[in-house]
Formats: sequence, structure tokens, C-alpha cells
Amino acid sequence: MSLIPQIFTRKSPEAKASAAKALIAMHRLGAPAWTPRDYASLARQGYERNVIAYRCVRLVAEAAASTPLKVVEDGAVHCDHPLIDLLARPNPEQSGAELFESFYGFLQTAGNAYLEVVSLDGVPRELFALRPDRMKARPGKSGWPESYEYNAGGRKIIFNNMRDEDGLAPILHQKLFHPTNDYYGFSPLEAAASAIDLHNAASAWNKALLDNAARPSGALVYKGPEGAENLTGEQFSRLKSELEDAYQGTAHAGRPLVLDGGLEWRSMSLSPADMDFIEAKNTAAREIALAFGVPPMLLGIPGDNTYSNYKEANLAFWKQTVLPLVKKTASAMTAWLSPAFEGAEIICQTTDIEALSGERDAHWARIARADFLTENEKRAALGLAPITEEGRDA
Repeated sequence: MSLIPQIFTRKSPEAKASAAKALIAMHRLGAPAWTPRDYASLARQGYERNVIAYRCVRLVAEAAASTPLKVVEDGAVHCDHPLIDLLARPNPEQSGAELFESFYGFLQTAGNAYLEVVSLDGVPRELFALRPDRMKARPGKSGWPESYEYNAGGRKIIFNNMRDEDGLAPILHQKLFHPTNDYYGFSPLEAAASAIDLHNAASAWNKALLDNAARPSGALVYKGPEGAENLTGEQFSRLKSELEDAYQGTAHAGRPLVLDGGLEWRSMSLSPADMDFIEAKNTAAREIALAFGVPPMLLGIPGDNTYSNYKEANLAFWKQTVLPLVKKTASAMTAWLSPAFEGAEIICQTTDIEALSGERDAHWARIARADFLTENEKRAALGLAPITEEGRDA
């Protein structure tokens, strides 16, 4: 990862500016603003310890990273362009898919994702994904972040995010919408935190139940004869030892409890059936999937009848979750790198996505049946170049 400090010359401010951002500057003038959440706890309890959240992050990140990106310039799709090479091989350690998988993974777990560009003579050469928990924004007098502070291994790097003389800013900060924060995004993990806690607690309870399945959750009440209502110390020690040796642990699961000598069993807890344990856990799993925009059917969660089949659920996942995220990222990267690649636009190439093949074939069939369109009009509707009279591409 490149942590080389870069010096950027600040341009003269333009006359146009937001009237409201000065109020933000008055509220937090130049003070560093740390991410307002415990990222480490969210990542540990969610991604690292919860199978539903883990799978949701992986599904979104891997699907988004696998979406093909293409470069369009002057209305033509370029197969050979420096920007394509940069996206395909952003740095010596990672491929484009690996970089964007990290980028989208950070976005899903933290609500924020950062890309650093390393340029030479105004030309971007490498891209790096930076960990969001190590980054903090430093607002300037304008109210918006003018620099970013990155801390790693006891070292501190300040990225002046004002565009340099070539128009490039070193950091791209992409965030998910946060209604109450000016500088950071809102993580799906945080939205699903309660459901994740419930799901983790249910799993922990189930594990404890398996480990101690035959140890009763209740009380043994001794009803001795008159004048001997209490157990002697020896009797109490013997009873405790027998319970631990003969009834506790998975090896003794299901063994019946033998009571004698005036002992009576009184249950002091609800059974899993009373708590509707399985349904509660599945409900929590569905809520986690909902926060990430992943149809529960794709995760194998029972009881979800929203979609008639897996294909419909997968199509909804791509259209409602993955594609909007990729298009947003492509648009942000286009604006970020536009000074170095003027006129070039990064767009999402949906024609190569297998999940959309059914809709694509139906769209092509509708265009082909449109008799009121000429051949070149049909090709234009499909994003193809027109055909000349000689039958060659114009």
C-alpha cells in the first residue's frame, strides 16, 4: 500500500459556493472528525462472527467487483485505453477485481470506502483501497473535508484533498447515505446491529444448550420429613457431584434425571418451543439480509416466499442492490479521474452479466419486432454503431 505523502497546490477558490456549508464550518471548524461508530466491534460481531452478515457482505462485494466496467469516450467504447489498464491492474499487488472487492467490502461494513491514487506527471499510475477505520476527515473553513488523516503502524499521513495543479485529488471517499452526519456514511452493519446481536445470542444459546443439554435449567427442591427440611452438607455435595458427573455435557444429553429422597424438580425457564426459538433466529436473519439488500432466498433462509424462484430473487438482487452500487461508484470515479482522462467516462457494462441475460434477450426481441424502426435505429437503441451502405461499421 502506498503511504507516500503528496504535496498538492491549492487552486484559487472559485466565486460559487454553497450558502449552507459555512454553517457546518462554524460548527466544526478545522477539527478532525472520527468515524462515529466502533468499526472494530461492528466488523467483529457482524462480519467475523455472524454467518448471515458475512455472507451478505461477500455476496454484495463479489458481485459488484465482478461487474464489468468499460470506458466510453466521444460516444465510442474503447477496448484499448489507459484508464482500462488502470482499472484492470490498479497496483502491483492486486487485480482490479481484488481491489474493488475490498472497496465494496469496506463500504458494506463501515459505510465508507476510500481509494488513493498515485500519479506521476499528472497521470494516475496506481490505485489503493485504504481501510476506513484508519481514516478520518479534517474539515476546512469551507465546511467540507479539505484533507484526510491516515494512521497505520504508528505513522500518520496527511492527504491534502484539494485538487493539484493537474486537477487530481489524492483520495476518493465514497459513502452510503447518512441522515445525521456530514462526513461519514451509514453502515448496513450498524442498521442491522440489533438483529445481528439477536442472531449471535441465539447461536450462543444453542451452543450452550448443546454443551449442557442434560443439565436442567431449573431447581431441585428438597422436601424432607419434619425436622429435616434441609440437606446435610454431605448430601448436598454428593448431589452436586452426581449432577456434574452424570448429567452435564453433550455425552450425557437426554439422560433422565433420577430423583429420590424427597427431591422435586421445578422448571425455571422457557423451552425452545415456548420461545419460538427457530423462528426468532430466522426473523433476525431476514432482517440482516434486508439491511444489505440481499433476498433471503439467496441465503437459504426458510420461510421467505417473496420470490417464486431463485432466478427471480437473483435478478432482484442484481437490479436493486448491485447495479445501483456499481453505477454510483463508476460515476464517482469518472468525476474523480476526469482531470487526467478528460472526456472519458466509466460505465457499467450490463450486457455481460449472466443474471440479466433473460431481460436482455427479451429487450432485444422487442427491438427486433419493432417494424417502425430502421435497422440503424434498432442498433442505436441497443447501443451499437450504425451500419453503412457497404455493410461495414461507420
